[in-house]
Amino acid sequence: MSEPPPTLQQHPSHAAVEIGQVLELLEVAWERGRSMLDTAPLTAAQTRVLYIIEREPGLNLSSLGRRLSAAAPSVTRLCDRLQAVGFLHRSPHPHNGRETRLELTDAGTAHLRGVRLRREQALRRALSRMPTDAQHALASGLSALCTAVSEPVPAAADRHTA
Repeated sequence: MSEPPPTLQQHPSHAAVEIGQVLELLEVAWERGRSMLDTAPLTAAQTRVLYIIEREPGLNLSSLGRRLSAAAPSVTRLCDRLQAVGFLHRSPHPHNGRETRLELTDAGTAHLRGVRLRREQALRRALSRMPTDAQHALASGLSALCTAVSEPVPAAADRHTA
């Protein structure tokens, strides 16, 4: 007689393994459905820049570089390309003439809306093949994971050891 599978309380690391497997499946699905989920005419890195600027309109180049962990010349080239396709607008900072503010254009906002719509449609198709209770459990679990990931990590001195 086989034993029932362990619960997450018995083996919390099991959840990390399962989430890793889901990420791998998403990568495979991404490659398989590249035309539907594509960010063209932008690269994934350029799209990431748009997401960051959308969340933080008016961000300057150095702050964007820190968010991307990228060197200034790379960030400048990314922004040059985004401006060339009409998705990014640069303007001088009103209080500091040495800084440049970055903002999405209407075309940049529309591009992100299109990317999100295509991804949402693909996810809806996949979710429709799952039982309703599993859909709710997934949504609840992902929400909790997002919250946990966004919480600040305590500094080494603040951590308590047993």
